[in-house]
Amino acid sequence: MLVIVAPGQGAQVPGFLTPWLELPGVAEQFAAWSEVTGLDLVRFGTTADADEIRDTAVAQPLLVSAGLVAASAMLGPASHPGPALPADPSVVDAVAGHSVGEFTAAAIAGVLSPHDALALVAERGRGMADAAARTETGMTAVLGGDREEVLAGIEAAGLTPANDNGSGQIVAAGTTEQLAAFAENPPGRARLRSLSVAGAFHTEHMAPAVERVRAGAAHLTTSDPTVRLLSNADGAVVSGGADYLERLVTQISSPVRWDACTKTLADLGVTGLIELTPAGTLTGLAKRALRGVDLLAVKTPDDLDRAAALIKEHAGTTPHASPAQEG
Repeated sequence: MLVIVAPGQGAQVPGFLTPWLELPGVAEQFAAWSEVTGLDLVRFGTTADADEIRDTAVAQPLLVSAGLVAASAMLGPASHPGPALPADPSVVDAVAGHSVGEFTAAAIAGVLSPHDALALVAERGRGMADAAARTETGMTAVLGGDREEVLAGIEAAGLTPANDNGSGQIVAAGTTEQLAAFAENPPGRARLRSLSVAGAFHTEHMAPAVERVRAGAAHLTTSDPTVRLLSNADGAVVSGGADYLERLVTQISSPVRWDACTKTLADLGVTGLIELTPAGTLTGLAKRALRGVDLLAVKTPDDLDRAAALIKEHAGTTPHASPAQEG
């Protein structure tokens, strides 16, 4: 059973888009998507520095556009006949995205068109950047320690466990004052690492962005997913396109439960996992949480042959119930 996963904000690195632009038609696709997002995606993905692509309003559309190009290249005619997206359930068994990666997943599964996914994620990025500018907030990764002690310490500091990534990694988020106090009295046997992000994502501090994105989503048309599509809210397989779109909106101010997504994948019996560019973060977590699963981080087009082999080896190896049967 094969799952494709899409990384979230923080995975981007300067120049990561450069090798993808060598593929036929990709430069033209990015030119069109730049019009949709109001950003020069090619420049941001090739020559922009780390500070420029750290900007939430830039990073989010850049990550989703790059993931969609990698998915299209991987799932296109070289892998199977017919259009690349939405994904064919005979080629892909499940899709999941981490945080903004859920927009990539939504387009791969056919809930939103790539155009609509990018238009909405651009609004999300702008809305979250504006919300972050209202208060000095941030995020700190808590690595190791006892899970219950870590969660209790985060709560005691008035923080939110904004990302529960499993594999001994929980991200605390809140005001800079709260994070500073937390750092002075960390949970036992835990290491803290401040994250280079612009605000406390997936917390109450993002509430202004929720309504902004909800307004942008109101006019969009959705379709039910063509393959199993997991939600960050609770790890559930979501069968309805409208339901998934609403989850995309509310997730902006709600914690990401990647640990629950990982558990769902284990329960489904996943045997192969492919992470879309700029890959590495989610395969790193899967090494610890999904032992024995064949993993691939697709970082450049040089990885596409290996991806094709993994698809051939793992896709459709378990009975594929319809999404409606799975709830």
